[in-house]
Amino acid sequence: MSEHRSLCPINLAVELLGDRWSLLIVRDVMFADKRHFGELMQSAEGISTNVLAERLARLADAGILTKSADPSHKQKTIYSLTETGIDLLPVVAELGKWGRRHLPVTPQSAQLATELEAGGPALLTDLRAKLRAVHLGSAA
Repeated sequence: MSEHRSLCPINLAVELLGDRWSLLIVRDVMFADKRHFGELMQSAEGISTNVLAERLARLADAGILTKSADPSHKQKTIYSLTETGIDLLPVVAELGKWGRRHLPVTPQSAQLATELEAGGPALLTDLRAKLRAVHLGSAA
């Protein structure tokens, strides 16, 4: 995006992540370990192929995801979180916790948010380390 409504940090973040799908894609890569296009297509929200392709490209262009060839299947791409993407962990966790508290969720859909809230900062630290290991190949 070259034109922004303003350079306010909240506005810029909303312009990038505030659509109907981007944070759900990040959620699925982050918490459900969905790393391939086909896996992301199977999410409960029912994203269309063209919208998924566009959002994946936008998230990659923004440095939130990277894409690389899958060594086990030459026609597949693996999507990974970058450090910038991993930095969204507390944001996504807080959205989930807020939604669990204030919206009509089911016990099953609220399970992750409940675990994140119960685990507190220590759980977020552990999850961040696991995401770095899986997506960046390091324990940094």
